[in-house]
Amino acid sequence: MAKQTVAEQFVDLLSRAGVRRLYGVVGDSLNPVTDAVRRHPAIEWVQVRHEETGAFAAGAEAQLTGRLCACAGSCGPGHVHLINGLFDAHRSMAPVLALAAHIPSAEIGTSFFQETHPDRLFAECSHYSELISHPEQMPRVLQTAIQHAVGLGGVAVVSLSGDVAGQDAPQRTADPALLTRRPAVRPGEAEIDELARMVDEAQAVTLFCGNGTAGAHEEVMAFAERVKAPVGHALRGKEWIQYDNPFDVGMSGLIGYGAAYDAMHEADLLLLLGTDFPYTAFLPDHVRTVQVDIRPERLGRRCRLDLAIWGDVRETLRALTPRVREKSERRFLDKMLRKHADTLERAVAAYTRDVDRHRPIHPEYVASLLDDEAADDAVFTADTGMCTVWAARYLSPNGRRRLLGSFNHGSMANAMPQAIGAQLADRTRQVVSLSGDGGFSMLMGDFLTLVQYDLPVKVVLFDNSALGMVDAEMLVAGFPPYGTTYPHTDYAAIARAAGAHALRVEDPKDVRDAIRQTLDHDGPALLDLVTDPNALSMPPRITGRQLAGFATTTSKLVLNGGVGRMIQLARSNLRNIPRP
Repeated sequence: MAKQTVAEQFVDLLSRAGVRRLYGVVGDSLNPVTDAVRRHPAIEWVQVRHEETGAFAAGAEAQLTGRLCACAGSCGPGHVHLINGLFDAHRSMAPVLALAAHIPSAEIGTSFFQETHPDRLFAECSHYSELISHPEQMPRVLQTAIQHAVGLGGVAVVSLSGDVAGQDAPQRTADPALLTRRPAVRPGEAEIDELARMVDEAQAVTLFCGNGTAGAHEEVMAFAERVKAPVGHALRGKEWIQYDNPFDVGMSGLIGYGAAYDAMHEADLLLLLGTDFPYTAFLPDHVRTVQVDIRPERLGRRCRLDLAIWGDVRETLRALTPRVREKSERRFLDKMLRKHADTLERAVAAYTRDVDRHRPIHPEYVASLLDDEAADDAVFTADTGMCTVWAARYLSPNGRRRLLGSFNHGSMANAMPQAIGAQLADRTRQVVSLSGDGGFSMLMGDFLTLVQYDLPVKVVLFDNSALGMVDAEMLVAGFPPYGTTYPHTDYAAIARAAGAHALRVEDPKDVRDAIRQTLDHDGPALLDLVTDPNALSMPPRITGRQLAGFATTTSKLVLNGGVGRMIQLARSNLRNIPRP
């Protein structure tokens, strides 16, 4: 085997682990690694404008492909910029390897120029964070980092000084064994038997599904049919559970809709399937509850459990469904389906009048048209805040579309960076970023990355010159909005100046045609839509104190509960209810 530097060996091992590209910003401590990437035939260096963008992009690519992805930052400020995107990737269980380049090894501990302690800095947002101080460490430390990222699902960080990276690597006698995928985990027989007993004893069962139901749609539907259970979902479960679901009762939580909340509270057995749902105020405290999760540390940390099941949702339901008695009584299910449809009917009626003539443009109208016009296998990324609301309520899943966002970490400015990673994973697939002007402007420099790499990402900009979700939070808490508005900005003009296709729309009559032009454009494009800053969303359950606070600060703002095409699904599901 030819002699290698530590940097060359590092890049080669990443390639063997499935990494296709390394996102980052070059810098002196990274030079040996970036030069090794330059000469490696299987890894591409993706030059972003901000390391945070690189971390978000790597996390998005990992979520879409299931493959280990990687990002890098130079010493000190360079790798510090990674941390927000790494927090998001870690909380999304995206397998990401981050390289934190370090100051010269002889200077560590002397408060040298740009010195940080990256092995400590990233400890909270990773499963593994270690410093390589000698060439002999590198293969084992990197192998261990890869096993943590892939095996546990999340981030692993390797810190490496530039001078160490440039040294000769030890000769390898054999290539290390590297994980590329996680195994399925099946619960034990005793746990399955106990769960089957609880299901058989229950009169009214509700399923509440999260991201852990990915790949388990068929199993969830079969189990729901067997026990006549309404099926609700958290936001991250929407893309896996809502489509082709005759048991759908919507979403619970702060941006929820429909009858999911009622179905969870009126059941006598609640099954939490693959969800680490954080909003305990929306969980019942009087219902027998079972949680199934691949991550044992998540079991019972949100609510009291009557049974904790450690395992994959798919494997658990495959074992469970044949063991439970089929229920013939469906009054509870039918009641919740009716309540769900009635709730959505009222919500739609409250906020669909004259939307094609309302100025500023209703953002819900934009989202509903985008849902109509986007490809059946489109990847959507949504900024945190009101863009997440519009995505949750108006984008229709079908088993092929994907929806990514900072749903656990809740970071601003995530959508466009995630779109970069999604598009690089597959240049032929339609990728649409639902960006708010607040989030977009925060990392706007990386719109130039789209242009540089000619990535055909479509940025649909909900331009309301405000931080809409923060406005709503302040209003509900009883505070007058403060510090939440921005000067009106023509982002389309900025995008055109950068060399991209761009349109700015203020008339709702022009929205559909502008969306079509944007999606049809062969290259990066931005659609700047001037939307109503007074379009707010209220959760399905709100306390009297919150409502009183809201009432003290506003009486004229629009309260929205619209849900787009989901009403069609709810209506169609009513046909499944037997007629007397």
